[in-house]
Amino acid sequence: MPETSSSALQFPCAFPLKIMGRAGADFVALMLTIVERHTGEVAPTALSVRASRGGNYVSLTVTVRAHSQAQLDDLYRELSGHDRVVMVL
Repeated sequence: MPETSSSALQFPCAFPLKIMGRAGADFVALMLTIVERHTGEVAPTALSVRASRGGNYVSLTVTVRAHSQAQLDDLYRELSGHDRVVMVL
């Protein structure tokens, strides 16, 4: 059943997240572990990865199936609290 709230979003919906952080071989796996804890399995076609010009940072865009504003808030909180994450949009 769709959630009714003051959010401009109508749930459930496809919701793109951009996660930017310090590059490392394990960055994408770490971020996917967090995302999947909140949203379930992410299809490989639902993500893209882009390294910064200098290779020090990486941007991961992942489209998730969001079911509520609370779910997104919890996900943003956990991602933002990770020491490798610089920004979540």
